[in-house]
Amino acid sequence: MVTVRSVAQWGLGVLVALFALTALSAIELSPLSILQGVLAALLFLGAAALIVPRTRAEIGGRTDRSLSSGVLAVLVVVAVLTGMLVTPLDADDDPPVDADAEDLEAADTDGQADDGGTEADETDDPDDEVESDDGAADETDSEPGSAQADADDDGTEAEGTDDGSSDDTGAASTDGDPETERTTDVEGELEIHHIDVGQADATLLVTPDDETVLIDTGDWRQDGSEVIAYLESQNVDRIDHLVATHAHADHIGGHAAVIEHFETDGDGVGAAYDSGVAHDSATYENYLDAIEEHHVDLFEVEEGDELPIDGVEATVLNPPAGESDDDLHYNSVSIAFEFGEFAYLTTGDAEADAEQRMVEAHGGALEADAYQAGHHGSSTSSTGPFMNAVDPEMAVISSDYDSQYGHPHEEVLEEYADRGIETYWTGVHGDVVVTTDGTDVGVETEREFSTDAADLVTSSSP
Repeated sequence: MVTVRSVAQWGLGVLVALFALTALSAIELSPLSILQGVLAALLFLGAAALIVPRTRAEIGGRTDRSLSSGVLAVLVVVAVLTGMLVTPLDADDDPPVDADAEDLEAADTDGQADDGGTEADETDDPDDEVESDDGAADETDSEPGSAQADADDDGTEAEGTDDGSSDDTGAASTDGDPETERTTDVEGELEIHHIDVGQADATLLVTPDDETVLIDTGDWRQDGSEVIAYLESQNVDRIDHLVATHAHADHIGGHAAVIEHFETDGDGVGAAYDSGVAHDSATYENYLDAIEEHHVDLFEVEEGDELPIDGVEATVLNPPAGESDDDLHYNSVSIAFEFGEFAYLTTGDAEADAEQRMVEAHGGALEADAYQAGHHGSSTSSTGPFMNAVDPEMAVISSDYDSQYGHPHEEVLEEYADRGIETYWTGVHGDVVVTTDGTDVGVETEREFSTDAADLVTSSSP
C-alpha cells in the first residue's frame, strides 16, 4: 500500500538521483572531476537502493514487485534527460577547478619598462628576450607557461611601443591622442571572420599576406572542435597570433585544442597573447599546459603594445599599463586594428568601467568602422560614452540565438538602431565575414536576415 512515508522516500530518492546525474553532466575529464563522477554514481546507486524496496503496490490483493524495475528505468531516463538539459548559471561559468593556476606576471629583470612604458612579456626561458622599439633587448625572468622568446617560427617578435612618434608604417601612437593617422597605401584584402560558436567568441583575421590572428576559441564544451573545423574549411594551416581576451572558458575553451592541433597536424602557432590575469579553472590550466608542452611563445600584453603583423596595425588598448586588479573583464584584451582607411575594434568582455577608462585614455583612437560588440551584446558593455567614441558603421554580436542570458540585450539593440548601426548577430546570421581592401567594405553571412537592429529585437529563429 502506498503511504505518506513511501511517497516521501520516493521524492528524496528522485532528488538525490537528479542531483547525481546533474553533477555527472557538468564535469570534464580531470582527476577532480573523475572523483566527482564516482561520488555522483554512488549517490545514484544509493537513491536506487532507497526507491526500489518501496516500489510496491497492492493490485488485486497481491503485491506486484514488477513495478520496481519499471519505475527505476523511468527514473534513470528522467535523470539523464534532466542532466543533459542543465545549463550553466552564468555566461562566464567555467568547468571545475583542476589545480590552482599560477599567476602570469611582468618579469623585466631590471625592473624598467621600455621607452613606451610597456612591453610584451613572455614566460619560461631565462634567456628569452623581447625587443623594444629602440632596438635594445630586454631580458625576462622565467615564468610558467611558455618557452623560447626569440623570434617565432616565422621570424616575428612581440614589440614594445614608442613614446608617441610614428612607427615604421607611419601610424602614430594612440596614447590618448584623439587624432590618429592611418596608413592608406595598402594592397590586397583583410578578412575578419566572426565564427558562430554559440554563446561564446571566436574571431579570425587573415591579412593579404595570409598572416593569421585568432582571437578567442569558443566555449570549453566544444573543446575547439567547431573553431578547428572552420579554420580547416578556410584552409588555415597555421595560427601566427593566438589571442586570449581573458581567461573565461567561453573565450579560451578551445585554446589548448587549437594549439595541439596546429602544433601536431599543422604549421604551428607563432605566439600567444593574454592579459596575464590568471584564473582557477581546468580550462585555463589546460591552456597553459599546451603552451608549455609545445613551447609556444607567450606574451603578456597591455595598452600601447602592438602585435607584429605585416601590413596591419594592431594596437592593444586594454588592459591598462602597470598594476591592475585581477578582474578578468576589466583587464579584457581590447585591440584596435587598422588597415588602410578601415578600422576594426574588438574588446572581448570589457564592461562599463573598462570602457570608461579606454575613453579617457585613448579618446579618438577608439573610432572604428566595424566593432565587435562587447560581452556578447550585454547591456554591461556598449555604454553611451564608449559608443560615442567608437561611432561604428557596423557591429557584430557573437552570442547564441536562444541565449539563456538574453544576449544581445534589448536595450543594446535599441541603442544600435537609434544610431543607425548595421548590426550582425551570429545567432541569426551565422558566420559573419567582413572583407576590406582598406577603403571599401563587404560583408558575407552564412544566413540572410535583416541587419536593422530594430528587426533583431523581435526576430524569429532563422
